[in-house]
Amino acid sequence: MTDLPGRENDPNENPFAMFGNPEQIAAAMRQFADMLSAPPSSGPVNWDMAKNIARHVVVAEGDPSVMEGERRQIVDALNLADLWLNEATALPSGVSNPQAWSRSEWIEKTVPVWQKLCDPIAARMVETMSGTLGAAGLPAEAQAMAGPLMGMMKQMGGMMVGQQIGQAIGSLAREVVGSTDIGLPLSDNAALLPGGIAAFSQGLETPAEEIRLYLALREAAHHRLFQHVPWLRTHLLGAVEEYARGITVDASALEEQLRGLDINNPEQLQQALSGGNLLKPEETERQKAALSRLETMLALVEGWVGTVVDGAAEGKLPSSAALSETVRRRRATGGPAEQTFATLVGLELRPRRLREAAALWQALEADRGVDGRDAVWGHPDLMPTADDLDNPEGFVRGEPELDLSFLDAPGQDPSGEHDESGEDGDGKSGGGKGDGA
Repeated sequence: MTDLPGRENDPNENPFAMFGNPEQIAAAMRQFADMLSAPPSSGPVNWDMAKNIARHVVVAEGDPSVMEGERRQIVDALNLADLWLNEATALPSGVSNPQAWSRSEWIEKTVPVWQKLCDPIAARMVETMSGTLGAAGLPAEAQAMAGPLMGMMKQMGGMMVGQQIGQAIGSLAREVVGSTDIGLPLSDNAALLPGGIAAFSQGLETPAEEIRLYLALREAAHHRLFQHVPWLRTHLLGAVEEYARGITVDASALEEQLRGLDINNPEQLQQALSGGNLLKPEETERQKAALSRLETMLALVEGWVGTVVDGAAEGKLPSSAALSETVRRRRATGGPAEQTFATLVGLELRPRRLREAAALWQALEADRGVDGRDAVWGHPDLMPTADDLDNPEGFVRGEPELDLSFLDAPGQDPSGEHDESGEDGDGKSGGGKGDGA
């Protein structure tokens, strides 16, 4: 043994400890190998590379295949939950092929939607990074250290984003319980993860069957909404794209990262190629509006699902109230959705107004019934706004339907029909009532 100060003749001394945790080094080297071996991609992100990185993340902590008994339990729970929902919502069933997934299967089956969600953001990031690298170039010392990366300079931005996305999706796969945890439709099929349900259940003194059925209700309710409200998917993804247009990359931070890059240090390399700390959203009015629209709509989706599930579970699941509060806290204090958006979009996203959104849907149901409540999803112009969450009673007692009759008469000025009634020009009196005067 080498006699080092404070470690003289220590029989337990690990001569390789100075190189760090071997498992962490191996994981970093595998990810780096994926990046170097990945073929060029036609888009801003090489999704084969991103999927490989995500799989490494989930396999590192174990990802057993779904057993037949588990699969049957999940399918039965989703079918029963879908039956219960018939009594709680006017929207028809959205469960046609219920499935049970492992974490790796969740990655494989949700990547197509992640691609639609992330490519506009990734394109903006890669464009900015490539412009920075092409205009300023690498410092001389970084060129000497980067070695193999020099021949891939044009792909550097895409590699950074792909590594970041792979890490985020892999980390998310370890936490999700189904295909709708983040509030966006990641699959056309309703699915639950036995491994995710087991992780969710830890510490809860509730029968496993009740937990599984409650989560199946939430999954099935999300699918009813996303499959039968055709504009909702485009509306949400459009808000993300709008926000992404304001994404920039901190050029000085990027240059600093690359200046100290050491190809022989896998952990440093992994950290440098993670673009999360390089994201710098611009606080433009347009971006703030997109963020508000996205947060409000996700809160409305979550509030509606919670209201419908609570109604379907009432009298059937004794623990539904406790499970509802557990899910609400999980979503409101930073669950998978917030972490994933923060990593992939540079966006600290948290549906902070879940209680207000739920209260609004409950008030609508009390005033208009289930059919009237769900009819609001018929058109985006009928949806509550962020201001309506502050005053749900005002929204509920307002005009239940928009009067668009004046649009059929292009030459007609709807505001002119209200001159006799004074100052009110908002069209609430109905378009043609004054024509016979």
